[in-house]
Amino acid sequence: MVVDLEGIIRCIKQGDENGVQSQLQEFNKEYAQCFFFDAEERERRKKRKLEEFRKNKVREYTDSDSDCDEYDQENRDLILRQNLAVVLVRFIRTGVKCRVLRSCLRSLRILSRDKKVLGPLVTDCALITLARVAGLTTGDACDEGGDPDSDFYDNIIASLSEARVLQSRSVEDEDNVEASDQNEECLAFDEDAKSDVSIANSADLDSISWCGSHRPSINEMHRAGDHHKELERGRRDRRESKMDGEDEEEEEEGQLGEDLQRKEAMKVLCNVVYNSTWAQERFSALRLMCGLTERLSSSMSSSSPSSGQFYELRLMFLMTALRPELRTQLQQEGGVSILTAALESSLEVQWKDQYECVSGPAAAAAPISLEASQHIIEILKILFNITYSTHRQELNEEDAALYRHLVVILRLCLMRKCTLSDDTDELQGHTVNLLSALPLQCLDVLLVAPLQGDSQQKQGVNMDCVHILLLFMERRLESGDKIKEKLTPVLNLLTESCRAHRETRHYVRKHILPPLRDVSHRPEEGSTVKNRLIRLMTHLDTDLKHCAADLIFVLCKENVRRFVKYTGYGNAAGLLATRGLLGGQTSRTLSSDTQYSSDSDSDTEEYRQVKDRVNPVTGRVEAEQPDPMEGMTEEEKEEEAKRLIMLFNKLSREKIIQPMGVNSEGRLVPMSGLRENSLTEGGESGSENDGEGKEGEKN
Repeated sequence: MVVDLEGIIRCIKQGDENGVQSQLQEFNKEYAQCFFFDAEERERRKKRKLEEFRKNKVREYTDSDSDCDEYDQENRDLILRQNLAVVLVRFIRTGVKCRVLRSCLRSLRILSRDKKVLGPLVTDCALITLARVAGLTTGDACDEGGDPDSDFYDNIIASLSEARVLQSRSVEDEDNVEASDQNEECLAFDEDAKSDVSIANSADLDSISWCGSHRPSINEMHRAGDHHKELERGRRDRRESKMDGEDEEEEEEGQLGEDLQRKEAMKVLCNVVYNSTWAQERFSALRLMCGLTERLSSSMSSSSPSSGQFYELRLMFLMTALRPELRTQLQQEGGVSILTAALESSLEVQWKDQYECVSGPAAAAAPISLEASQHIIEILKILFNITYSTHRQELNEEDAALYRHLVVILRLCLMRKCTLSDDTDELQGHTVNLLSALPLQCLDVLLVAPLQGDSQQKQGVNMDCVHILLLFMERRLESGDKIKEKLTPVLNLLTESCRAHRETRHYVRKHILPPLRDVSHRPEEGSTVKNRLIRLMTHLDTDLKHCAADLIFVLCKENVRRFVKYTGYGNAAGLLATRGLLGGQTSRTLSSDTQYSSDSDSDTEEYRQVKDRVNPVTGRVEAEQPDPMEGMTEEEKEEEAKRLIMLFNKLSREKIIQPMGVNSEGRLVPMSGLRENSLTEGGESGSENDGEGKEGEKN
């Protein structure tokens, strides 16, 4: 569908809002599912050509000019979409009726998906206009002076006419070039290049006509053109079609108001901010985050939350994820307490004690709804953005109480289920991410819930939350999809919890590292949680393998001998080398908060029987192999040893291998370095002895 921009402008000038609405509704219906204008339009043309080919059973000869025609058409469509965005922003500022305003905002939402059309939408004037409709500011939409509306729209029409003239001239030039002699191909190429430049220049003229004499806006649009991020294909928001359907139903029933307008404006702002770094900078500079925070606080305190609350949260998440200064600003302005209150409201929390809360009777009986689960997930994502730097910070009493209050609610997020199993997994994933970012000393409240009849417990401590984390980790291990992003947070969380709480470590070790009985297979072979974690210890990704190794090392009380016993030296070597423990030393990373008992690791009867035959490198009982030196005399053995030494020396001299050894700090170093250190130490000790002898002679 080609946008009838001139028809829309005529309707606006005549005051025919019904005509504007009908034309915009046709545009919205045509492009409702369109996210990549140029690519999708090209696909439509290809499909039409394919259908014609199948119908006619003959392929007409097409030369490279067809590609130029497609390019020209795409360029004309782009100019129309850009000018449509300019016209709609200007039209919204004049104050239009609710129905027409919603149609304009939906058209802008569709246009804002295209990075090439963002120029007129990232100016201060456009951002303030959208923010005013979204309820983020009450100031004037734009303080800039400009042409009267009639002159503004006339300029737009004149620029479109000029673009058509320039494009028709370029087509005539191409026709003349085709009719010219083949010996003038080079000149023809130059003419084509000039025609392309003229088209580009016509687009520039159109961009200048967007705001008439508003020079600051023109400069902003020019600067913003270099800050667009291409929209990537991803999972489509399941809420989009659902909410659009709700809007249509409400429209039919007449239940319309400013709430729906704010939601549509929020959608446009989300698209613009996501696709343009310039829009992000201007959003921060215009201090629109303050209005967004106030808007969210007021909607949370009201008895009936707005339908656009999800997009308010989404916009806040985008800004805190993309602008570091806004993360700090939101945290300093009490964002943690505001979002914690929002989390309580979404979960319908009822407090039974200082560190114990439950869902209300109606909420506890049913799973979390689709809408509520998405609100909760957005809140958790924002909280992660503004708290992830507090993990190692020292807290005052007020902040510690605030974070403990939040952790109690997060415990409820782990325990509750959603309508869909995928939503439950996503909710638990974001909860784990946030828990791993919060200060460790505040996580002890996860274990203070009183025991119930069906509670998991260890030494009288409630382990329901730890059990949920273990099940969550097992699901992530089995899925194998985006394993680093999905698995490292829960591994880190379990590791830190096991290091800090003895009961947690005992419970987790019981499920992951049960006593050894069957050692006929390698530790990494099998489908148990232990087998999967040990396989990750040799993963290509360094962060992932260290996280898996750290968890098992902590479950072994950071004891090297026990760690090698359960994993095999081959799997354990990476962590031991990183920490300087290859010589079997005790871990030097133990902190004062670490709670390890002095109990010994008792072996099972089955393991004791085969303990002497276990290969410490592979961690299993190896089949007996024949002695390669059987039947050799001592002289032959000595000759074989010398030959091997010569081969190793040759490989070392040619730098094919580098012999390594373990130094006094338990780290791998070249053998040459070890020899130099030993000689230096020997010389120092010798000089000390000589000095002592001379002093004895003098005495």
